[in-house]
Amino acid sequence: MSITTAATASAATLSPSSTPFDVREIPFSARGSWMNLSPVVALHTTAPDIHLVSHQTGMHAVLSIVPERAGVPVETEVSATPARLRWTTGPVGDDSIEAAFAGLDTVRLRGTGLGVRLGDAAAGLTPFTGTYLFVDPMDRSAIFTSYETGRRYRVTSLSGDVAVIGAELLGAGERAVVLGADGEPWEVAIEEFETARPPYASVVAFDGIAADTAARFDEYVDAVAPWRSARTPAAALAAYVLWSATVSPRGFLGRESVLMSKHWMDKVWSWDHSFNALALAPGLPGAAMDQFVGVFDHRDESGAAPDSTTHSEILYNFVKPPIHGWAFAKLRNRIETPLDGATLHQVADILARWSRFWLHARTAPGRRLPHYQHGNDSGWDNSTTFDADRVIESPELAAFLVVQLDVLAGLSDELETGEGDRWRTAAEEIRTALLEDLWDGRNFIAVAPLTGRSSSTTSLLNLLVIAAGDRLPRDIATRVAASIEEHLTEFGPATELTTSPEYESDGYWRGPIWAPSTVLVEDGLRRAGFANLADTISERFRGLCERSGFAENFDALTGEGLRDRAYTWTASSYLLLAGEAETRRREASID
Repeated sequence: MSITTAATASAATLSPSSTPFDVREIPFSARGSWMNLSPVVALHTTAPDIHLVSHQTGMHAVLSIVPERAGVPVETEVSATPARLRWTTGPVGDDSIEAAFAGLDTVRLRGTGLGVRLGDAAAGLTPFTGTYLFVDPMDRSAIFTSYETGRRYRVTSLSGDVAVIGAELLGAGERAVVLGADGEPWEVAIEEFETARPPYASVVAFDGIAADTAARFDEYVDAVAPWRSARTPAAALAAYVLWSATVSPRGFLGRESVLMSKHWMDKVWSWDHSFNALALAPGLPGAAMDQFVGVFDHRDESGAAPDSTTHSEILYNFVKPPIHGWAFAKLRNRIETPLDGATLHQVADILARWSRFWLHARTAPGRRLPHYQHGNDSGWDNSTTFDADRVIESPELAAFLVVQLDVLAGLSDELETGEGDRWRTAAEEIRTALLEDLWDGRNFIAVAPLTGRSSSTTSLLNLLVIAAGDRLPRDIATRVAASIEEHLTEFGPATELTTSPEYESDGYWRGPIWAPSTVLVEDGLRRAGFANLADTISERFRGLCERSGFAENFDALTGEGLRDRAYTWTASSYLLLAGEAETRRREASID
């Protein structure tokens, strides 16, 4: 299998739904579906062929999709756009297979001149693992039942030759549905469902399904990136990463949710979601608010949101940092229609309970600042700031909380709850302690509350204190801005000084460039009065995405995309920064 991504026109002239992408890096899927088509089948694992993958109960490859001719696998070129995935045997492409999503839980597949083998992707069938295949006497469809997903996958023939291999087979052996072995055109529908449903009926032809998907995606892009132009060539692809990673309410996710990826990072972490909400806010405010409040649907009695949530799992063993006051203030500014009173009261309750968690459950007796229990709580799992001690009072945690408490105070005043002054006092107390306890006269340090030991200062994490913006004294903010500039490479701010002996090119939070840290730094610098440096960071990160896509993170010195290559907060951060840059450009031209 080879991949074709070349476009025949520039990004400025293509309709969004004509945007090509590499299916090895970005899964082929559709908004709302829990399925995708991709050769990525597990953590850092890429198969030779495209697979149908489900994200119900985790990431599971269900069916392999192997093009054939007369029973022999055929080498094909694979090309993808948001509405169609296509296998062809050459530049002319007369012999082809095409796939399109027909709704949330159905994939339509058709072929001309090529057959295909839909094979069981599991290694074998045991009483508790694998996939069972049988022919349903109700409608003669072939049904694969998967222990891994707990779901059924029905293959219904709409036209052409079909052969079922391994029906009712137990244990080891081939289980497959072979289509088009006679060389004639064929078409099937593949559905994912629970126990039973009526026989599949084709109401819309394949081309109509693809056209409808294209129209829906074009409408989505017009909503989230109406400002796009030749200056923002990656906007449509960024929107596709978000759109295709969105799932419908199911399992523990009771709202439409944007997963971090439809690769192996198929969860919603409780700070990642904020960046997706910000990207959606101007054009899809309802979806944005669902992203923002959704993680708090499962908060515990202390007011803390879980570390992560997905279809069949909620994890409470860690938390994530309290960036939500910052995020809500920015979110609200990006939503044109005023939020109603019920929504504001809901958010005020979320922020109040979340803030009390940090003020009471995470502030040790006799201490003035809250602490993390592990790097995972900060979202910077292995940052060098945590090398000396894992349990630390960190400067950016205090800064996030100062911002959140100030936002909460303003919201309380607006809603006349009578609690505004109390939240303002708490914010000032945290701000004072931050400056007195964690500023050493040159750098912000983290401190272990159990020993008083100070952290190292080579991580960008310490400098996220700039998120406090103009709440920092000007001389201290100036020093922080200068330190941030030391982290800046030609692609953006490295998470560890590249001159540090602890720097690692693929070291997760020990060197690579990440989207959320970039956005928080850029926004904080701008609010602190360092617009030129903020502009530089924005421009470099946008250029990085346009060059290297929307990876989980990037090599700070080469710009190479690392880890998961279709990460939604990266795409959202591009859309956020690009849209804001276009707004500044427009406002400057008016002035």
